[in-house]
Order: sequence, then C-alpha cells, then structure tokens
Amino acid sequence: MYKRIVLKISGEALAGKSGFGLDGEFIENVVGQLVRAREMGVQAAIVVGGGNFWRGRQGTGMDRTTADHMGMLATVMNALALQDALEQKGVPTRVQTALTITRVAEPYIRRKAISHLEKGRVVIFACGTGNPFFSTDTAAALRAAELNAEVLLLAKNVDGIYDSDPKLNPSAQKYDEISYIDFINKGLKAMDTTAVTICMENKTPIFAFGLDSRDAIVRVCLGEQEGTWIR
Repeated sequence: MYKRIVLKISGEALAGKSGFGLDGEFIENVVGQLVRAREMGVQAAIVVGGGNFWRGRQGTGMDRTTADHMGMLATVMNALALQDALEQKGVPTRVQTALTITRVAEPYIRRKAISHLEKGRVVIFACGTGNPFFSTDTAAALRAAELNAEVLLLAKNVDGIYDSDPKLNPSAQKYDEISYIDFINKGLKAMDTTAVTICMENKTPIFAFGLDSRDAIVRVCLGEQEGTWIR
C-alpha cells in the first residue's frame, strides 16, 4: 500500500520485557520485518526514542535542557544498534542525527535522506528534533512531513489507541479511527499532541498498531494489520 513510510519505534519497545537496554531477540524480529518490507519496495525511515536508556523526566532537579540532551544521546545508541542489525542482514543503512556527531553518523539533511531512501537504503533518525522540550513523536511527525511520507506508523506495545490505559482499565475501549482534533480534545496520551497537530496541518495520516503481533510491520504495509487510524 505504501511506497514511503516513517516508522516511530519507542526506546521502551527496543528494551523488550526487561524494560531497560536492548532486547536482541526483539530487534532481530523488527529487522527481519523491515528487510521483507524493503523487498516489497517500501522505502523505510525510522525515528527511534531513547526511553530504554534515559527519559528526561528521570532528571529530577536537573535542568530540563540538559536532561533532554541526555535523552537525545540515548536515541543515538538505539539508532546504531538498529543500523548494525540491519547491515548484518545486508541492508544498507544510514543514521542521521539532529545533533552534529559526525564521527558516528551523518547530520540530518533532508535531500540526502530522500536520496538514501530512493537508493534503497533504510534511514534511521536519532536525537529527535535536536531541540529540548520536544518529543521524538514530534520528530517523527516532522520527518514524515519533510520526506513526503504517505503514512506515519506508530509502533506501540498495545494494539492501537484506547480511551484510557488498557493495562490499568480492563474496560478501556479501543478506537478503530479517530480524527486529529478529537484525539487532541480528548487529551489522549498515546502520542504527543504537538506531533498530532503537525500531522493534522500536513495531512499526514497516523496508524498506531501493536508491534508484538506477528509480522506487524509487513502486514501494515500490506494494509492487513489491525490498529487505530488518526486522520
């Protein structure tokens, strides 16, 4: 269904069940799916979070800008781990960072990122937007708009978006589809509201789905995966 996607993967997802660090089995599964999506002709860009190593709110009493910069560096570790796993499968991959760290990755340049995608490379974006006070969700929305992606895929540890946390409320109701403005007005927390606003202004549809289900990324690209649309 899609020629170009931006996939947002949280750091917590990369940690697997341990909740911290990197889960090699989980990464292997994600990478295998990305390989198959690429073989189908999908151009894939990935935005990674860093919550498996550091979240800004952990820095109690710390300057917010410093804490957020630490979180950006955490995303670089995740990006390099994904790059290594993809290249072990023979997939050419480039990491681009919003902060300048040229010894380990390219700086983010829109035209260069698009060129990589058109040449069949997977591009992984790290360091969020490069600015404190903005989440990696917002970075994903920005990159999707800048790269003219057809859809922003929000990979989560639940199978969509609910009216409350399904882990805390067994009666939580799942949305099959919700408008951008209703998502914002209801104060739903599945995605940063700034990110949703950016997608609304640029008419970028968002599809939230559970990454734990079998072949989830491949099935999304085929239009078969169940989840929640924000559009």
